Amino acid sequence: MKNSQPNYVSALETVKNLKAKYGDAWGEINPEYAARMATQNRFKTGLDIAKYTAAIMRKDMAAYDADHANYTQSLGAWHGFVAQQTMIAVKKHHKTTQGRYIYLSGWMVAALRSEFGPLPDQSMHEKTSVSKLISEIYDFLKQADATELNDLFRRKAAGENVQDLIDNFETHVVPIIADIDAGFGNEEATYLLAKKMIEAGACALQIENQVSDAKQCGHQDGKVTVPHEDFIAKLNALRYAFLELGVEDGIIVARTDSEGASLTQKLPVSMEPGDLASQYLDFVDAEEVSIDEVNDNDVLLKRNGKLVRPVRLPNGLFSFRAGTNIDRVVLDCVVSLQNGADLLWIETPTPDVEAIAAMVNRIKKQAPNAKLCYNNSPSFNWTLNFRKQAYKRWELAGRDLSEYDANDLMNAKYDDSALGMDADQKIKTFQEDSAKVSGVFHHLITLPTYHTTALHMNDLSKGYFGEEGMLAYVGGVQRQEIRKGVSCVKHQRMAGSDVGDDHKGFFAGDKALKAGGTKNTSGQFEVAH
Repeated sequence: MKNSQPNYVSALETVKNLKAKYGDAWGEINPEYAARMATQNRFKTGLDIAKYTAAIMRKDMAAYDADHANYTQSLGAWHGFVAQQTMIAVKKHHKTTQGRYIYLSGWMVAALRSEFGPLPDQSMHEKTSVSKLISEIYDFLKQADATELNDLFRRKAAGENVQDLIDNFETHVVPIIADIDAGFGNEEATYLLAKKMIEAGACALQIENQVSDAKQCGHQDGKVTVPHEDFIAKLNALRYAFLELGVEDGIIVARTDSEGASLTQKLPVSMEPGDLASQYLDFVDAEEVSIDEVNDNDVLLKRNGKLVRPVRLPNGLFSFRAGTNIDRVVLDCVVSLQNGADLLWIETPTPDVEAIAAMVNRIKKQAPNAKLCYNNSPSFNWTLNFRKQAYKRWELAGRDLSEYDANDLMNAKYDDSALGMDADQKIKTFQEDSAKVSGVFHHLITLPTYHTTALHMNDLSKGYFGEEGMLAYVGGVQRQEIRKGVSCVKHQRMAGSDVGDDHKGFFAGDKALKAGGTKNTSGQFEVAH
């Protein structure tokens, strides 16, 4: 999407007028250079970015409501360079960034960006690390703009007619959906952190209904949820933060972990029959008791005219009744949408289109435009799950399964089998299918670059420190970069050397000491940018 910031022509006119105003004191300032620099840095603040990208998401959400084929996607990034290379690749291969975002995962911040070192996903990392990473990502995305535009301006200076490419340049700056975990404290703490994240550029904040100081990864056990009143207060905190900073289109993604959560820390106070607190309390597991069976300091409830004692763990947490998880998910989602959330996030145990649709269809009975962000998580064994689903489909259809061992479906011998290919086809269309029938507006992979980094370093290390030696790098990395036109094969250019050289020329003229030239080895690489 082209951004609406002032273009080269208007920036040029502004500087010319300023030169005329300030006279000889500005004699060394070249309007063309200044306009070029302004064009290469179209977003001056994080709030500019947040407002711009929020409008993009709102437009995309409306497009999805009109046609569920218009779903959006993102990949998680743990460094600005990762996000930058993602968007450069998106533009190169797909010609537009439309419908593609960046996801910022609290899991990856904890695992890779904390000053404590690697941490589990339990909100133990510094909360300022999240806003710092948002700012870092946008620094790198803006640098991608500057680098590509710099190449265009160089071509323009060499006589090429590229002004239309400059005027219609599509920015690499895209929406970030940023994970604020459970808010890192009470609602005031949530509000303060939200402001920092929005000021850094985040237009969409994802918050979960777990207890902040007992937060667990959504794909692990031991999750503890909060009563709806507590979660609504944090939804309000996010909305007030957006409004205070003038990001009127800010997006709130409300995540429920109730599908896998079996515990609560608090028993809310019901003020009248059937209120939210009462509905939450109805889910709590309890045993009927007589007053004679009650111990000193026991917690008691009256339920359906009977005295009951909630089941309480030694750590003071209360258990939910078994089998209530889906009902709790549906209530969580409806209440969130009724209290300011724009999108929903449901953590599920497996990626199952029908299971997601069953929950979403219940939600839509009360909130017809309910839309999900869905975590296409690496915590799922996608191959095994989809082969199990294929096996079940074949079994129900009466197909021959004699060559398949239901207890060994991960076996590589099934990779090219009919069942394996059936499963892979369903994996391929999972995003399209769940967008169509399960209300998934946005598909994201939380931790892809965590895993790709590990995989690539495994392969490179095996060869480089083994018999392949330097060929492991040259054949497996550099030669592939050259042939596939990967931008950072010229890593000096990608790090800003060309832009910096041009700036030195703007500032110091012929006296500038530049890094480019015949002795710069980057000239050995002939690669399309």
